[in-house]
Amino acid sequence: MLRVVLMLLMAASPLRAQDRAGVFDYYVLSLSWSPNWCALEGDDRGSPQCDADRDFGWVLHGLWPQYERGWPKDCFSTFAPPSRDMTEDMSDIMGTSGLAWYQWNKHGSCSGLSPSDFFALAREAYHSVVLPPVLRQLDRTFSIPASIIEEAFIQSNPQISPDEITITCRQGYIQEARICLTHDLELRRCGEDVIRDCSLPDALFEPVR
Repeated sequence: MLRVVLMLLMAASPLRAQDRAGVFDYYVLSLSWSPNWCALEGDDRGSPQCDADRDFGWVLHGLWPQYERGWPKDCFSTFAPPSRDMTEDMSDIMGTSGLAWYQWNKHGSCSGLSPSDFFALAREAYHSVVLPPVLRQLDRTFSIPASIIEEAFIQSNPQISPDEITITCRQGYIQEARICLTHDLELRRCGEDVIRDCSLPDALFEPVR
């Protein structure tokens, strides 16, 4: 029995050794449409991101280290965790400090960067994209193809090609815009497991409140 357990552990170890901080191929910049997230779960959670006095549109969900196929997560980091002030400072583009903390633990720890450098890079990536102003001008809920959202991003960012951005959906709603970037935040083609767009013919898109 002991021999079987040891063999299983030895077989599993290379998979975990793969998830080393700083060892990845590219980043995925994930932007979440806040009104849709609030409609799906944020309102039920009582998230401050969804408060009536907030007017979030596209928020930074995360900057995710990515392999050509798959991704690392929960990597061991030699850096101290981010401070409360550090995560709170990210709430202006991430919605809440709690999301910043979660994203550091799951994804930022795999970047090989310190928390301050990782959050600075994530902010730089977020501000490198022009968020389509037309989407903030909607005054009611629309049911639209994901391709319309992609076209809006490309129109506002002509340097982005269709294979460098993907639009996802969840539970009938447009969920996220994901843009693929090099370590230096240059645009690049998304990996095959990222590049797939929402397959629904139409999905709901809530207006900014």
